[in-house]
Amino acid sequence: MSFIEDLTSLFVMDHIRQKTGSLSETIMLKVSKSISNTACGSAVDEMEGCRDNSAALTLKIVAISAILIAGVCGVGIPLVGKKHRFLRTDSNLFFTAKAFAAGVILATGFVHMLPGATSSLTNPCLPKSPWSKFPFAGFIAMMAALATLVVDFVGTQYYEKKQEKQNQKDQTDSADLVSESAIVPVEPKPRNEKLFGEEEGGAIHIVGMHAHAAHHRHSHSHEHGDVREHSHGHSHSHSFGGGDEEGGVRHVVVSQVLELGIVSHSIIIGVSLGVSESPCTIRPLLVALSFHQFFEGFALGGCISQAQFSSLRSTVMATFFAITTPLGIAIGIGAASSYDPHSPRALVVEGILNSISAGILVYMALVDLIAADFLSKRMSCNTRLQVVSYFALFLGAGLMSLLAIWA
Repeated sequence: MSFIEDLTSLFVMDHIRQKTGSLSETIMLKVSKSISNTACGSAVDEMEGCRDNSAALTLKIVAISAILIAGVCGVGIPLVGKKHRFLRTDSNLFFTAKAFAAGVILATGFVHMLPGATSSLTNPCLPKSPWSKFPFAGFIAMMAALATLVVDFVGTQYYEKKQEKQNQKDQTDSADLVSESAIVPVEPKPRNEKLFGEEEGGAIHIVGMHAHAAHHRHSHSHEHGDVREHSHGHSHSHSFGGGDEEGGVRHVVVSQVLELGIVSHSIIIGVSLGVSESPCTIRPLLVALSFHQFFEGFALGGCISQAQFSSLRSTVMATFFAITTPLGIAIGIGAASSYDPHSPRALVVEGILNSISAGILVYMALVDLIAADFLSKRMSCNTRLQVVSYFALFLGAGLMSLLAIWA
């Protein structure tokens, strides 16, 4: 009986080893197919009819110049125009233009990036399992959007605490100055009395701090003499970015996260254009990317302007945005001879990066651009601004979506 049991266990173990070995070989085979750098024949044959290397190179050089100019103009107008009344960040014209740009960014994520990622990750050149068995593009985009939420939250918390420490230091310095000037300071509030806008636990949210500053300015405006001067200085210590009503902390975080999302997909689309040898592909891309770069730049420039960065930092962020897509095109031109955009490896990398970009852009457009502006007090109190801004939002999204016909 013992011999039979040993024999049975031997056969079972041998069967398990065979199954495990075949499973490992299958996984390795699928992985090797997914990272293969050999071209997919059908895709190459499809593009052969419109292949012209010299014409394509000329168009790429034109594209670098046109997209660079569009990017510089788009991101530069809000930064330069904030000193002029008609393009200040609190003007209705700027508000409407930013709504149009938000529509462009939203359509970029939904109509251009996400379908492109799905197309890449379900391409027939890739093995059906696992790429066609699971919606990787949507899943990666969703996780990227949630990761952006975490970064947004953590960044806001960090800058709020930093600003709160600065405010406490300013108040201490102000109190010392009052004591030296022999001016009687305003009595501090009792411990059980909460400031206007203060949350449970003693923390003041960014919106509450703005409301508190406005409350102080109003309640102390009837004072006279030295006390009024003190209260005026005190009220300004609570405000951000020179009195920006929407909160400088949010604009600091939004501008940085938005630039991250824009730059990540700008590199991808730049490289895609740079490696293409087909004028039929490059011509529509040139027009679409110039339009796209201008309005993405305008939205980013508006956020940078509202964040009240220093001139040097604003210039660095604007320059980094403007050169990203042209730099991607230049990289693509240099790698055109060795890089095959139709290989399984390129399809997987491009699909994953496009999915991540789509998630970031959709989150930023909906939460930090559209919701932040369209759910604000300013919008709810101005019917004309509501109508014009909604029209601009849908127009921007519609026009950017329309470009998907050609690019």
